[in-house]
Amino acid sequence: MSFYGFCHLTFPWIFKVWLRWEIQGTENIPKDGCAVLAANHISRLDPPTIGAACPRPVNFMAKEELFSNPVFGFIIRHLGVFPVKRGGADREAIKTGLGILKRGGILAIFPEGTRSKTGALGRAGGGAFMMAVKTKSVIIPTAIWGSDLKRHVGWPKVRILLGRPLE
Repeated sequence: MSFYGFCHLTFPWIFKVWLRWEIQGTENIPKDGCAVLAANHISRLDPPTIGAACPRPVNFMAKEELFSNPVFGFIIRHLGVFPVKRGGADREAIKTGLGILKRGGILAIFPEGTRSKTGALGRAGGGAFMMAVKTKSVIIPTAIWGSDLKRHVGWPKVRILLGRPLE
């Protein structure tokens, strides 16, 4: 079993107990073919919870600074995460993302480009839309609530909604 497979098998159990998560819309993830998950981003927990919620493997873009720690960088690379240089169009990251989609994979993108400090939606960039159009991928609007543990008093409850595909 791959490292990704092991995590995909164990994380849902951990999240069900620890985060009391609720997932809606897993039926909206295509059984095969490419898709872009376009999600809001409020916490460091968003990528693993969204990835664990999806019935298929998901690749994520992540700021390149996360890869500077050799151990953490090794782990996230083996979970299908690849670096992106923020602040402009990172051609290498775009090429990697397009390659994932052209091979029929799922790519999760946080269109705002960073975590929201307030929980409110910010201005989205056009990268998710551009990659979906170039590869004829469906876009799955994805929403997550409750993953910012600093805002909770008591036991958290995380909700993930995987919306209907947009073509």
